[in-house]
Order: sequence, then structure tokens, then C-alpha cells
Amino acid sequence: SDGAAKCWGANNYGQLGAAIPGSETRVPTQVQGLTGGVTAIAAGYSHACAVVDGAAKCWGDNQFGQLGATTPGSQTPVPTQVQGLTTGVTAISAGRSFTCAVVDGAAECWGRNDLGQLGSGTAVASTLPTQVQGLTTGVTAIAAGDDHACAVVGGAAKCWGFNDAGQLGDGAAGHSTNVPTTVSNDPSAKG
Repeated sequence: SDGAAKCWGANNYGQLGAAIPGSETRVPTQVQGLTGGVTAIAAGYSHACAVVDGAAKCWGDNQFGQLGATTPGSQTPVPTQVQGLTTGVTAISAGRSFTCAVVDGAAECWGRNDLGQLGSGTAVASTLPTQVQGLTTGVTAIAAGDDHACAVVGGAAKCWGFNDAGQLGDGAAGHSTNVPTTVSNDPSAKG
């Protein structure tokens, strides 16, 4: 139906939001409770999230707090409200063990942060959505990778987190940054 969320594949952490964790399904299966109002969905390594009527909901693995809702270490196959994100969410992206969203034009992330994935200026994990440093307005898109994330703000791309292979686009490699850095538009920049 319109605005419903469906998932399929492996379900070892409850990331399908449908069946008993440990099972798998090869056909689209209704995510529990998300039968309408879904405007965006994101699948991470072992968790998933959706924007539902402007709110953020996540389900699956929560080892590092990437669901933004319960005590780290737990898991749930049921979509759970991300703490504090009940309105204004326009985009969401699930990384390996963290999640990011655009909320009222700002970037917020939560979950694992050992490589600066949250962009908060620290390496401290958070089960609560945390403001990405300096990205308080004008964010129009966000994407979370394995251990890094990027956002479009004011027409520019900014990235943060792990940069072992130059994925931050700043012309360097082999380092991490816990704050957003502007992606270089210099084609001769090499890491």
C-alpha cells in the first residue's frame, strides 16, 4: 500500500522489522506497524530506519546505540521511535553501526563513534541524536557509509569519519576526522 515499508533478506538482528530475528525472507515483507506515512527508508549493515510522518524510527541491531532509542546491546525487530525525533525529519541514512538524519535542516547522528562517524567533535558514542558540528541549517541530503558520513549543505558536500581510502574527498587519506570537512573540488588533489 502507499507509504508502507517492506523489507527482505537476512534477519539475524531483526533488521527486517517483521519476523523473528534469525529467520530470513526472500520476498518483501511488511515492516511491523509501518503501513503508511513512510517517506524515506535506509538499510544499514544490521539495522534499518525510516522517516514516518516526519518522525524517525529504527529497528534491528543496537549494539552501539544506532537505533537511537534503547540501551546499547539490545536489538528489536519492531520499529522504535528515535529519541527526540518526532517531527521535522526529512532524510535518514543508516551506516554500519550508526545513523544520521536531516532534522529541520540540521544534521544529527547517533550510534558508534570510534572513528568520528557522528561528526560531533568527539569520539564518544551516543544513543541520542547528536548535532553534527557546524551543520545546523541548510542541510538538504545526508548519507552514511561504513564508518563515515557526508551531507549536502548550502550546495557544498561535507564529510566526516574514517578516511583510510580517501572517502572524505579532502585530498588526503589515512586519517579520521570527527568534524565535517569540505569535499575538495580540486581534481588534482590526491591522497
